[in-house]
Amino acid sequence: MESFLSISLILLIFSVFSIADGGSIGVNYGRIANNLPSATKVVELLKSQNLNRVKLYDSDPAVLKSLSGSGIRVTVNLPNELLSSAARRPSFAYTWVFRNVAAYYPSTTIEAIGVGNEVFVDPHNTTRYLIPALNNIYKALVKYKLHDVIKISSPIALSALQNSYPSSAGSFRPELIEPVFKPMLEFLKKTGSSLMVNVYPFFAYESNADVISLDYALFRQNPGAVDAGNGLRYFSLFDAQIDAVFAAMTSIGYSDIPIIVSETGWPSKGDSNEIGASLQNAAAYNGNLVKRILTGGGTPLRPKQDLTVYLFALFNENKKQGPTSERNFGLFYPDEKKVYEIPFTVEDLKEYRDDRSPVTGGEQRVSTANGESWCVAKKEVEVGKDKLQEGLDFACGDGADCHPIQPGSNCFDPNTVEAHASFAFNSYYQKKGRDGGSCFFGGAAFIVTQQPSPTRAGKFVHATR
Repeated sequence: MESFLSISLILLIFSVFSIADGGSIGVNYGRIANNLPSATKVVELLKSQNLNRVKLYDSDPAVLKSLSGSGIRVTVNLPNELLSSAARRPSFAYTWVFRNVAAYYPSTTIEAIGVGNEVFVDPHNTTRYLIPALNNIYKALVKYKLHDVIKISSPIALSALQNSYPSSAGSFRPELIEPVFKPMLEFLKKTGSSLMVNVYPFFAYESNADVISLDYALFRQNPGAVDAGNGLRYFSLFDAQIDAVFAAMTSIGYSDIPIIVSETGWPSKGDSNEIGASLQNAAAYNGNLVKRILTGGGTPLRPKQDLTVYLFALFNENKKQGPTSERNFGLFYPDEKKVYEIPFTVEDLKEYRDDRSPVTGGEQRVSTANGESWCVAKKEVEVGKDKLQEGLDFACGDGADCHPIQPGSNCFDPNTVEAHASFAFNSYYQKKGRDGGSCFFGGAAFIVTQQPSPTRAGKFVHATR
């Protein structure tokens, strides 16, 4: 067995890197407002919050210049109104890439281009330009030798789905499959890019609050819902919506394309008929989402595929049209003060507590009405030895009592990573007050209400309870 307990300081360092190998959090920087700070101040704000990914809705020169040398990874956007020009004229695409990407790279770390945004719901009927625009922008990247370092996609709204419930029945709108989705997914596959998807559980909850649990929408502890089509149990609306997109891609022959969540968020204020729009719910959704993403693990349908997620949005934008909620998705006010406190980094998670325990990733939930519960490791054949070892290192480096499983100690046998992980996971879980979010470990653990057997749990009787 690896001598992972020899030096606690080394374990702590390893634990930080292990959990940091989870997903990634970025933020959308929209600017439909007349009271926002300068681009220079915005970059300083991003750096002060350790937000190292930002997604733009254009390629504003002042913003790109301000981001130069910051190390922040940037996604720029070719707006919908330019799609027809990029589609019809390769020379336009070459010029646009030169002026808005090549001119700033690599000083400004541009990592992706969004070609259009929610094109299928654009009232100007730009859908027909999407595929040729994607191809011409890609050819321009090839011309400037940037195609290996900068990816291309086009953010879609969930309204592009014909069916999204249950997740296993996810399918695209029929009229979009042959002319758009099949060629776009083939393009993404050939270029090694991801499908960008805008996911908003808020809108689904707002429209169906009579049947969707708020806890289910906010990543909080809940009984979950079993998808009759695939037998998987879902504990968050977010995961269910993403898996509906995965299912839709699989149904037309594309099961291996990753997803980037290009937008998601929850408004802190809304009109009287906007059910669920509140500061408390916004803080819970975004805070628990960050925890779920940074602690690693994918969705029930893709459990090993970590996600990159862009929160919407950096600021409240006072010139956005529509209901009150549209102007209140921001994490910050224009004066740079936080609308509410949430974590953005792994370090922040150490101090983060929702008012109620969040559900993390595809974690199993069980009733604990009798007050007794334990956290155990999943089997090595289910999650892999590396995932168990990462969770073990994290638990032992962050407060679990792992001395009894050192060589020669009374709980060292059975000497397997799975047994040692169960002991460490449970010790950590009990020390954290059986908080629901403390039994996850990147999807390698689950909660039980009957004391595990010694062979599975590494003599749980010795664990602190």
